Amino acid sequence: MNKSKTLENQTVEWNKVNWRKLEKTLFKLQKRIFRASVRGDVRAVRKLQKTLMKSWTAKMIAVRRVTQENKGKKTAGIDGVKALTNKQRLTLVANLKTPKKRAKPTRRVWIPKPGRKEKRPLGIPTIYDRVLQALAKQAIEPEWEARFESNSYGFRPGRSCHDAIQAIFSGINKMPKWVLDADISKCFDKINHDALLLKLNTYPSMRRLIKSWLQAGVMDNNTFLPTDKGTPQGGIISPQKREHSPSRNGKSNQKIRRIYEWKESHK
Repeated sequence: MNKSKTLENQTVEWNKVNWRKLEKTLFKLQKRIFRASVRGDVRAVRKLQKTLMKSWTAKMIAVRRVTQENKGKKTAGIDGVKALTNKQRLTLVANLKTPKKRAKPTRRVWIPKPGRKEKRPLGIPTIYDRVLQALAKQAIEPEWEARFESNSYGFRPGRSCHDAIQAIFSGINKMPKWVLDADISKCFDKINHDALLLKLNTYPSMRRLIKSWLQAGVMDNNTFLPTDKGTPQGGIISPQKREHSPSRNGKSNQKIRRIYEWKESHK
């Protein structure tokens, strides 16, 4: 029988957990973070985020999402671990905490780009680091969902490509307009760590945690490669870090403004 002690000192079995109840509890806490962020109450945001990071409920959900729900749930990091038993999942929940040492390097795998001969690298963290990233994402995401622009759709909860298509259609169906189709070259690979951490402006222990993932390095064919810039594609929190990237929020907006200026000059 696979059991674990909760923070309330109750015994639970993994396959008998009321996941809907846990999801509701987590969502309520995330809504409080969101509302505090909308109010601009940074102190409340940080306090609630720290509460979430220590929450047994949030840890349970993070483990479940990584080891049971995600598409890459059976992909191994450098430790070779692909899957966990229910007992191992409960043990991971009990032992999950912010490490004091650097995160383990990611395992680099190369996958082909659709319709091209070239390949792109994926950095696969260990299950432990993926779960910790999922936990951190649960804490950070509601804060920044309150700040992101409404016309941003990539890597955001409750939004998809279809929503972006609908927004474009709604914007151009009444009169001709300009549409910018752009791609930031090697966006994930060029993110400046210091600028990203400055942009996040989070509390010290979260900052150290994210910095440890950024600087963990990668193992490529048994060769260790340091990471002094960029964030690996493949980590759960990587898209979230991309959304905060200064290149996304700064240079892209400057280019858009220049295009609008060019458009105005050619009327």
